[in-house]
This record gives sequence, C-alpha cells and structure tokens, in this order.
Amino acid sequence: MADETTTENLTASDEGPGLARPMPALVIAWSSEEPERVGELTLVGGRSEPWVLGRHADDGARRLRFAPQRPDTPGQPRGLTGAGLSRRQLLIERHGAKLDIKRVGRCKTSVNGVTVDEARLAPGDTLLLRGQLLLLCVERAAVLPALKTFPAEARRAFGEVDALGLIGESPVMWTLRERIAFCARSDRHVLVLGPSGSGKELVGRGVHLLSSRVDAPFVARNAATMPEGLIDAELFGNRRDYPNPGMPEREGLIGEAHGGTLFLDEIGELPPKLQAHLLRVLDGGEYQRLGDDVARTSNLRLVAATNRNLDELKFDFAARFSLSVPTPPLDVRREDIPLLLRHLLRQAARNAPDLAACFLDAHGQPRVSARLVAALLRHDYRLHVRELDRLLWLSMAGSSADRLELTAEVESNLAMPTPPTPIVDTTTLDEEATREALRATDGNQAAAAKRLGLSRYAMYRLVKKHGIDPNRV
Repeated sequence: MADETTTENLTASDEGPGLARPMPALVIAWSSEEPERVGELTLVGGRSEPWVLGRHADDGARRLRFAPQRPDTPGQPRGLTGAGLSRRQLLIERHGAKLDIKRVGRCKTSVNGVTVDEARLAPGDTLLLRGQLLLLCVERAAVLPALKTFPAEARRAFGEVDALGLIGESPVMWTLRERIAFCARSDRHVLVLGPSGSGKELVGRGVHLLSSRVDAPFVARNAATMPEGLIDAELFGNRRDYPNPGMPEREGLIGEAHGGTLFLDEIGELPPKLQAHLLRVLDGGEYQRLGDDVARTSNLRLVAATNRNLDELKFDFAARFSLSVPTPPLDVRREDIPLLLRHLLRQAARNAPDLAACFLDAHGQPRVSARLVAALLRHDYRLHVRELDRLLWLSMAGSSADRLELTAEVESNLAMPTPPTPIVDTTTLDEEATREALRATDGNQAAAAKRLGLSRYAMYRLVKKHGIDPNRV
C-alpha cells in the first residue's frame, strides 16, 4: 500500500516491523457513488485521538482514506467523495482488534442491520452509512507479503478475475495464488483440499496453466460420477471387444492425459481398493489397459481434489501427494464477496443477457442494493461460491426493477450468524434501535437481544427504560 496509507493511518509504534501485524481495517463493500472502489480498504491505527470518516475535505482532520491493497503494488489513497456523506460523518477509534464508532454526521448508521449512533465493530461486522456506503470490518496487516512465484503476467486489474479465473484481493487469495504457482513449478502430484463449491477445479486448472505442461491436455473428471464397476475402464481404458464383445477401444483418462494433467475431483469417493489401483501410475506413470498384455506409460501429473479430511484417504495413496493446496472457504475471505458478486453477475449477463444485463450499469458495475450485499456478507455459506451464485440468481428472479434486491426468497435462504460479542454499547442504544430490533423479530425479546448482541436481561432493561410494549411494536 502507498506510504501515505501505511503511515498516516498508523501509530509510530505500528510502523517498521509492525506493518506485518494485523490491525482493524474497513473494506468498501458497496458504494452508491463510487462503485468502482469496492474492495479498497483503510487501516485504523492506534493513536489516542479518533479518526474522521466522511466526505473528503482539506480541513486538517485526521481522515481515513481508502486504497487498493496488493502485494508489491502500492495503491494511491483517496478520500471519499459521496455527496450524501457529511464531511465529518463518523469518529472512529481503535480498541484492540475492534473499532469504536460514533456518528456525528447526518447520514444514519447501521451495524449488522441495527440502527445505532455508537457501536463497537468486530471483524466480520457490517457498517452501513444509509444510502451511501457499506463497509466490512476485517483484520489486515499494513503490508501483504511479497510475491515470490506468482507471475506478474497472470495478474489483472484490482478486483478483476486473474488469468487463472480466480477472484479476490484478500490475503488468503494471494496466499492461494502463491501456493498454486509453487506447485506448478514442480512436477509433483498435487492434492487440492477444500469444501464443496470453493473452486477446487479452478485451482487444479491453475496448477496446469502455470506449469510447463500448459500446452498439453488438461483432462478433468469427477470421480464420484464414475460407476464403480467401470472405474478401471474409465481410468485405464480397454482394448476393443474387452471385457464384452462390441466394446469399443478406449484410451482411458490416464492415456488421454499423457504429457499433461489429469484432474480428478472428489477423489475421496473412490473406494480404497480403487485408490490402490492408482499407486503404480503415481509412482512412475505405469498402467495397463483392460485386456492388454503389455503395460503402458503415461507421463502425466495427477491433481486430485477432495472435500474430505486427509486421513479418510488410503494412507499410502495420500502419501503419493507430496504437495497440497488448501482452498479457502468464503467465511475466511468475506471481503471478496462483493467482487465475486460482480464477476458472477457479469458472467450471467454474458450467458443470459436478456435476464441479467439490466442489473449492470454502462460501466459494468452491478446495480445492487446495500441491504442485499450486507446480507450476503453475513450469511453462513455451506456451498461457498456455488451458493453465492445461486443466491444471485434468486435475487435476479425476484427483483422487479433493474436493481438486485434482498427479496423475500433470498432472505428465506439466508442464515445469519449471531455476533459472538456485543456489538452495541447499551448505554447509547436509543429507543428506535430497540424498537427496530423488536420489529425485526416480531416482538421476541430473546431473538431481539441476539440480533443486538445483548444478554436477555440487558434487553429487558432497555424495553423497560424506553417504555416499549414488545407485543405492540
């Protein structure tokens, strides 16, 4: 990041070696007037006086400014320009890994969907400046580790899909790119680990694209779809008329991948006996087609993927994979969700322009409500990018105008985690915020307390203090 951001937004004690220590940061997740800046961030250092967040002004205030953060590529920090923001909208102070915020401007403020004037943000919390800006609180080091192996020619503009098809500017995504490039430079077999829907095939294809085998075949197959009785024939091939008369000759996946890469997804679904059949291939490329008397050799690299634990694979089979690539789930890179949403929407607009193109503006930026983005940021994903794509299509199907909305169908498919610690200072929680939480939970005080990050007893005190009848909100 540019020196201006990594020093002006830090204390002196945070400079130098401390630049690698994580600290609280705010990432732009949605902006009504500057949508192209989604993904930019600002770091919040630990000086005693508060920082000011608001519309840019040369007034001498200690202002938070936002910039792209990438390894080896400093971004230029800039102030916010949204006309709907006050020049002094929020005062923000660091409190360990959290941020204390206080509204001083005209724009209403919500934390995790609850209207507040003061709050304490933890990593994962969303901060909405109504109608103007949505921010996600994260932890981030001031400087990302330098890249050693990922080639410069594979990078693209900030926030855009790279040459491997990967999207994301979070630290874990740059770690993933480095790991892919490292594995690609070797010729070892690679095991890709990660949950369903996290992009394991993209990782496997990335290993191939960055390797010396790039001009040879990339053969991909889901092992779980191969009928158990035909797996050997699928993998190794067979001679004509074997095992049954009229059976055509097949080269097999291993033969097809000669010189290139064989990607087998869901490798953990292969029974241990069939995993054992691959050991000789993994050791030296030797295999035998069904019905042949002579062994063949395939010069291939096997990249296998699984969502299972490593100890669920046959131990001597797993031992053949000397390299592994963990694929990060969405819950460890939530700041990438708005970038993924934009990419998936552009992809949908290319494939079905009559259905999706209306949700993009003339510059290719999504027309999307802040409420939808905030909800997607807080959702607990089970199928990760695949699930995000499904929620996007549900929103497209239910949004009546040219803007993606948080429709009832999308909302019914969302699972919102309960904040692990109180996000709101109960001494400053106003009557309207209390009523809003009760309205959102149909007057259920226990559920409203969870929504606010409070104990039930704190909620009861607030209801009594403001004279609210939960049955009539």
